Amino acid sequence: MVSKRLSREVGHRRKFLAVIDDTPECERAVHYAAARSKSTNGVLVLIFVIEPGDFQHWLGVEEIMKAEAREGAEVALERFAAQVRETIGIEPEMKIRTGTTAEEIHAEIEEDQDIAILVLASGSAKDGPGPLVSSIAGRGAAFPIPVTVIPDALSDADIDALC
Repeated sequence: MVSKRLSREVGHRRKFLAVIDDTPECERAVHYAAARSKSTNGVLVLIFVIEPGDFQHWLGVEEIMKAEAREGAEVALERFAAQVRETIGIEPEMKIRTGTTAEEIHAEIEEDQDIAILVLASGSAKDGPGPLVSSIAGRGAAFPIPVTVIPDALSDADIDALC
């Protein structure tokens, strides 16, 4: 079921969702989403999804591994948030979820009805546009919001000119 988007309702602001991961294209997606958020008086949401690993160890080891994964997610989110604050001048929302990336992105969109646009960037690798773009594209119309894919050739200056 598709939940109604509230981003245009009184008291709500349109949110741009950017996924934080370890791919080089992630930075372009964040820059575009942040610039669009600022230019449209919207909100930037940064999400980091901790993929379920092989945490099937002794309980103590499992808890340490989960804590380390969460700490890594917090560090990555804060690094991108600091970059956004410095270059764009806005304060992003930050979310951490655990599960498969595409499913958790979908769940976040369903839960936060102000999220109106998912922003991804394509990679420049010869084996395709990147794992996230490929997995999202494979879901087709399953997302209830538009997905904006930033081409790999756009620089920050090009992105700024578009926003």
